Amino acid sequence: MAASVEIVIPVYNEEAALPGSIERLTGYLSKNLENPWRITIADNASVDGTREVSESLSRSYGNVAYCYLPQKGRGRALRATWLSSDADILSYMDVDLSTDLSHFPQLVEALESGHHVAVGSRLSSESRVTRAFKREFISRSYNLLIKSMFFTPFPDAQCGFKAITNQAARSILPAIENNNWFFDTELLIIAAKRGYSVKSIPVRWDDDPTSTVNITNTAIEDVKGLLRLRFGGIPPVPAPGD
Repeated sequence: MAASVEIVIPVYNEEAALPGSIERLTGYLSKNLENPWRITIADNASVDGTREVSESLSRSYGNVAYCYLPQKGRGRALRATWLSSDADILSYMDVDLSTDLSHFPQLVEALESGHHVAVGSRLSSESRVTRAFKREFISRSYNLLIKSMFFTPFPDAQCGFKAITNQAARSILPAIENNNWFFDTELLIIAAKRGYSVKSIPVRWDDDPTSTVNITNTAIEDVKGLLRLRFGGIPPVPAPGD
C-alpha cells in the first residue's frame, strides 16, 4: 500500500489566497499523486476571515481539514499538526504555492526510497528561481552561514516546501525549541547532524511579491537560533530507526 501523505498549509490572514490555492492544490494532487493524501489548513490565530473561509473549504472538499491555533508561529503550526497526524509522510508548503507543484511527488518519492527528510532547494545549480536581488542575496548569505557553522549538506534551509517521515518527525520535533521561522532550519540541522538522511530537490520557484514576511526580524531570529545551536549544542534525539 502506498504511503499516506499529509500536506499542511500554515496561514495567517490569508482569506483571499486560500480558495484559489486549495483549488489549485487539490486539482494537482488528484491528478498527479497516487498516494492517499489530505490537506490541513493550519491557522495561526488569523484575525481576518481566514477561519470562515477555511471551514467553508473543509466542507466543500472531503480531503481538506482545518486546524485553528490560538498563537502565531509557523513552527508551532507544523509541530501541532504533524504530531497529531497518523499519515506516513508529513509535509508542508506555503499558501502562495511559490514552489512549482510538479516537484511535490519528488518529495514523496525521496521519503519512500529511504530518506528521512526531503526539502525543496532554490539554491541548487539546477533550480530555476525568480525573485528580487535583495531576497536572493539574503538567502544565499544565510545558507552560507549555516554551512560554515555546521558543515551541513543541504543547500537551502528556508524553502517552504518540505516533507518528513512520521517516525523522524516524532523523534526530532520534541527537540526543536523554536516555534516560528527558525523551526525549519533547526529541524534540518538536528536531522543532518544526528544521522538522518536529508534529500535536497532542486525546484522551480517564483517569488510572491505580496509576501508580508518581515525580513529583518526573521534574520535576527535566525541568527540567534544558529548561535544557540552552535554554542549550546545540537540536542540529542533518537537515532534513525529507533
